[in-house]
Amino acid sequence: MAIRFYNRILLKLSGEALSGDLTHGICKETLSMICNGIKKAADTGAQIGIVVGGGNIWRGRDAEGMNRTRADHIGMLATIMNALSLADALEKTGAVVRVQSAIPIIQFAEPYIRQKALSHMGRGRIVVFGGGTGNPYFSTDSAAALRAAELGADALFKATMVDGVYDKDPNKDITAVKYDELSHKDILVNDLKVLDGAAVSICRESNIPCLVFDIRDPDNIYRAVCGDKIGTLVT
Repeated sequence: MAIRFYNRILLKLSGEALSGDLTHGICKETLSMICNGIKKAADTGAQIGIVVGGGNIWRGRDAEGMNRTRADHIGMLATIMNALSLADALEKTGAVVRVQSAIPIIQFAEPYIRQKALSHMGRGRIVVFGGGTGNPYFSTDSAAALRAAELGADALFKATMVDGVYDKDPNKDITAVKYDELSHKDILVNDLKVLDGAAVSICRESNIPCLVFDIRDPDNIYRAVCGDKIGTLVT
C-alpha cells in the first residue's frame, strides 16, 4: 500500500469533467477512467468524500429567462443524477459506495447526515454527495467546501480541466502564468476564478488547504493523496 499524505479528503468533481469529449451528458469511458483513479486513491486507505457538479446536464446560470431559484433546483437534480452515475461506475471498480443527498430523495439516496457520512468513510466506503448544499444561490464549490469543513477533511481537492491556478485563463491567453502555491486571501483579492468566494471563505475560516489539479490524468487523484507536488496548493 502506498504511503498517503492525506487521511481524509473531499474531492470536488465538476459535471463537465464527466463529459469527456462530448458537449454534454456523460462519457462512459471518461467516467470509468476517473473512477479507476478514485479507487486507486482509496486503496491507499484514504477516506474519500466526493461532491459532484451538474454542469454537463444543466447550468442554472445559463437558463435565460427562468427564475433563478427554479433554475438552481433543476441544477441540484442534475448533480444527483451525476452522483448516482458516479456511484455505479465506482462500484464497478470494486469500491463500496454510498450516495447522500442534501435534498430528501430517499428512494435513490440517503439523506445527508454528517455522522452517518463519517461512519461510512470510517468503514472505507466512498461517499458521493449530491444536491449541492440543498439551497439555491450556492454553487457546488460552496457545497464541497462546506462538506470538507463539516467532515474535518485534511484537504479539499478540486479536479478541473486545467493543471492548476493561473493569473489568466490559459485556454484564452498563452501568456497566462501558473501558480504553484497561493493563499486563500490571494484568491479573493485577485478575484481568481478557481473557487467561488463563499467556498474560499469557508476553507480560509476552517484552515482547509485546497489542491487544484488536472482531472484529465485520473492518476492525479492518487498522486495528490500521496502528497506529490502537482497542480496549485491554496493554503
